[in-house]
Order: sequence, then structure tokens, then C-alpha cells
Amino acid sequence: MKLKNILFAATLGLTALSSCSDKMDYKEYNVYDDAYIKEMFGRVGGFMTRIYNDLDTDFGNYSGAMLSSATDESVYSHPGNAVEDFFNGAWGPSNDQSKIWGTCWDGISYCNLVLDEFQELTFPNYQLDIHYKEEMAQYNNYQYEARWARAYFYFELVRQYKNIPLKTKHMGANEANALPQVPSDTIFKFIDDECAAIQDSIFEDYSSVGYPTVSETGRANKLAVMALRARAALYHASPLFNDKNDDKLWYEAALRCQELFTQASKQSKTLASDYSKLFVSDSWKESDAQKELIFGRRNAASNAFEKYNFPIGMENAGGGNCPTQNLVDAFEMKNGKAIDDEDSGYDPQNPYANRDKRLSQIVATNGEQWPNAAKSALETYVGGANSSSVTYGTPTGYYLKKYCNAATIIANTGSNSFYHIWVTFRLGEFYLDYAEAVLNYAKNGYEKPAGLSMSAADAINKIRKRAGQPNIEEGLSFDEFTKKYENERFVELAFEGHRFYDLRRWKKGAEYLTSIRKMTINKAEDGTLTFTPGIYETRTWNDKYNLFPLPQKDTKVCGYTQNPGW
Repeated sequence: MKLKNILFAATLGLTALSSCSDKMDYKEYNVYDDAYIKEMFGRVGGFMTRIYNDLDTDFGNYSGAMLSSATDESVYSHPGNAVEDFFNGAWGPSNDQSKIWGTCWDGISYCNLVLDEFQELTFPNYQLDIHYKEEMAQYNNYQYEARWARAYFYFELVRQYKNIPLKTKHMGANEANALPQVPSDTIFKFIDDECAAIQDSIFEDYSSVGYPTVSETGRANKLAVMALRARAALYHASPLFNDKNDDKLWYEAALRCQELFTQASKQSKTLASDYSKLFVSDSWKESDAQKELIFGRRNAASNAFEKYNFPIGMENAGGGNCPTQNLVDAFEMKNGKAIDDEDSGYDPQNPYANRDKRLSQIVATNGEQWPNAAKSALETYVGGANSSSVTYGTPTGYYLKKYCNAATIIANTGSNSFYHIWVTFRLGEFYLDYAEAVLNYAKNGYEKPAGLSMSAADAINKIRKRAGQPNIEEGLSFDEFTKKYENERFVELAFEGHRFYDLRRWKKGAEYLTSIRKMTINKAEDGTLTFTPGIYETRTWNDKYNLFPLPQKDTKVCGYTQNPGW
């Protein structure tokens, strides 16, 4: 069935495919017939744009709330937000808060469509175009980009739902609905096999295409493929998915990271010298950030993230995702000691002095002149202009800096906007991934197993050096080192979308997510400040939260087995 005169570029609505219960007939849901699409590079390229648009990003997916606010990283300052359903008992099969299920199946559908129906084209009407060769090179690369994206969508699904169907071709509704769930091991193997098959074929660097208008910082390349392979291997080895406690999976995860490091070195990738540059609006073109960035989702110019997260008290500001005392306490002193170490030098009444510099790069604290447009220093003390005393003011005593552009103006007059890039993969993550993998394989933080180039300590110290922190101390037991590692990951990757899933794959939700802490600051008449940390909220954890509930409609229509406890 051909549906004419529907705007292709606007909708790209080729198939429903959002879940197994949707119809999946290309001919039925095609906005234009396939012959029309096959006429031009750009029309096939539109599919790839649509696929990339389905990749995850979290600049406030829950009406401004980030998934961080369902963890111990932050609290969303607007009570009653949907993000609270992840811990308030309202979450369930009939109230699946995540949109990942539908979005990923939709993305997989488009990938399969590109791979099954739009390969081996030659576009003969454009062979005389001066850029035909370059366009064909990009077109021929689409197959590898689509396979990467499909593997990425499957990673998103498996880490949330574990046992899911595997659909690798474009198919109709009845055939798709009959697909069985397969074990997560099968999904992880599929991801690894796909990445292995394409990593030497996909473009290493899009500048090699030679087309002068190509600036493809947000498209998958060889490093993005290897990064997905490494991250998926780490998840596969983790307790939530490694049902047999197979140590070989940890070794494979370390190897995948090591392979990534080798390729990154060939492409002159290294850690950025300035951590904060990774999260500025122009990081996609900022030279220092580009040293480390592997793949990022570039969003259109906007000031929405700043409106959500700038401190209450500023015009149009929402308060937003406010860092917790849990996170603030995780930042060590500059001497490398935890704040509860009696030799650390920590002063509870001057709590932000002499701390790991990442604290000031991620968290805005009382007394800071931030952001640029702020008329006065932050007042998060009780009764202050930016405090919890004001509606939607910070409930924790802090505001978020990371990813916010301090130069953004959100006032009704003179407002400006900037591009934002969601960091999907960066080199720093994989030094931590490697450390976790080799630590759990060797059961020792200082051992370098055969075939591996670094110990866990070696890898962590690369991250700590960039932060200006001393090397991790010697002589820690396995359990002590694990705690040290978990803390380093908490700090380094804060607000990058990892914490929610890390605690689940480790099966440590009950350990970290039940007590959410805040800082109360009181100001005396003489201006003296008194800092008192305490409990903001006590939450209940249930181990069923380690996995998402399968949507009720799909368990009924497709006969899927629901995840435990749901």
C-alpha cells in the first residue's frame, strides 16, 4: 500500500515496531514507497538520522528530572515528578516509566529496514554529481552504522529487561509476536559478535571520506563500536547478568577495554587535560574535550537544561536535579583521604575547602557566584534566596553545574541558547571499566594478570591524576579496593547516566539507595554559618528493581515471562 504526499523528512514513520504487539508491515506504514526512497542518498540517509535520534540521552527525560534523581546522586526539586516512581512503589508492568522499551524496538525496526531493504544501491541518477564518490562512501558505511545502532539498542534493552526477544530482520507483526525471549547471554553474544564483525569495516574517522561538508562528530565510528563492545562486556560480567559467576567474563571485559585503549592511542585519543571541558556546550568541537570524547549525542541549540537546573531565585530557573550530600561526601580531600578519615584534615564547618577539584566542577555550593547571570552569590542557607525556603529551591543544599552552560541567559529578555552534547562514550569511563574488570578477575587491585597491560590501580590512577588526586593507596584488601573503586566511579561519572544502572548490575541498591542525605546550613545574625548534614529522605529498596518490569501488554500478547517480583 503506497501512501503519497506525507512529509517524509518530518515523520519518517516507516514502521510502528515500538513493541511486539504493534503492526510491523513496512508496506502498510510506509510514508513513501521504497522506490521513492531508493532514488536519493539523502532519503536513505534520513533513515540513519531517525535511528540516531532514537539513541538515549538524559538532559531531563522526566519533565526535567534526570535518571540521576532516582539514585543517590540528586533529588529533583519539584515533588511529585514521575522520576519518583522508580522508588515510591508506583512503578510496575502497567506503569513502565522508561520509554526505552518502545524507543529501542522502534530503532531496531529502522535498523533492520535499512539492512534488509536499502543495501547495494547505486543511485544511477547521481553518478555525474561531483560528490558521488564521497556520497557512496558514506552510503556504504550506513550498513555498519545501522548494525552498531541495532547492537546499541539491544544493549539498552538487555540492561533493563535481561531476557528479551532477538529480532535481526525486518518482519511482519505475526512473526515478530511469535519470537521467544532469549537469555541475556544470547543478547550479549549478539552484541559482541556484531561489534567484532563491523569494527574493522566502519569508518575509523569520517574526515577520511574527503567530502568537505562532512563534520561527523556524532556518528558511530570504529572507536564507538569498540566502546559499545567493551561496555556490554562489563555488564555481561556483572553479578546481575553473570549468573554462573564466570570469571572469564571479567577477563574478556578487561581485554575489550584494552583493545579500545590500543585503538584510541592510534587515533591520538587520550584523557582531556580539563575534566570540565568534557561537558561544556561546545565539547563536540572543543579540542581538549575531543581528545577524550568517543561518541556523543549532539542536541539542538537550547537553554532548556539550564531552565530546569539553574538555581531557584533566578528568572525562569527551575532548581532541578540537586546533588545530594551522598555525592558531595564522596569527594575526597586533596590529600586523597576520605572526609571521614581522622587524618584527612576535613573541617565540617568549612566543608568544601581542600577537596577534590571535581567537586567544584560538578556541584554548586553556598557562597558561589554561579552561574554567570546570577546577581549575587548562592544563598542555600535556611532562609536564603536560593534555599529550600523558596518554592522548588534545593532540597539538598546544592545545585547542579555539570552539563549546565554558566553563560546561558534564561531571562525573558536577552535569552540565549547553546548546543549540548550528551556524552555517550568517553575514554575516562573505560579506564574505570577496565579497573572493575581486572579487579574482579584478579581479586586484587594491584595485580596485572597475564595478557593485560595494567592493574586496576594503574587504570584508576590515570583518572585520579587528571583530577589532581594522589595515587590510590597501597595495601588495600579486595573489599577495601572495591569500595574505593565504587567511590571513584561515583565521583568521576556523576550525572552521566551510569549510577542508576551500576547499582543494579552490582546488586547494591539496598546498600546505597535507601538513605538520601542533605546539608542544612543555618546563618546566625553575625553572618556565621553552621553546617549540619542529615537525612533528607529514607527510601525502601526492593531487589525486583534491579530489572525493569516488562510492559503488561507485551507479556499478555507475546507470552513473555515477567521479570522476578513484578
